[in-house]
Amino acid sequence: MNNSVYQINKGINKSIEFKGLKAQYIWYLGGGLVVLLILFAIIYIIGVNVFICLVLIISLSTVLFMYVYKLSRTYGEFGLMKKVAKKAVPNVIKSYSIIRLKKQLHHENPL
Repeated sequence: MNNSVYQINKGINKSIEFKGLKAQYIWYLGGGLVVLLILFAIIYIIGVNVFICLVLIISLSTVLFMYVYKLSRTYGEFGLMKKVAKKAVPNVIKSYSIIRLKKQLHHENPL
């Protein structure tokens, strides 16, 4: 008899999570870190003191981490996308064809 143990993957449809960050927030944090790396390279090449560069980048990265973790806690997996999509929905939909249709019906059949 073969007594091998098979692992069952119980998280098939779950979104990815890394150290408390869910779904797209991992990408936001990664993109922010790449931008900070490029910013560090630019200000270092310009000739700013290394210690000033490090203090600036470390403080900006701390702010980035705090902001992305706050977004992840506040909106969850799909909440931020829902918020952005809700802003894209118009408050009022105007349809001038219905108004013209009512005017045409009124002129054809005056009561």
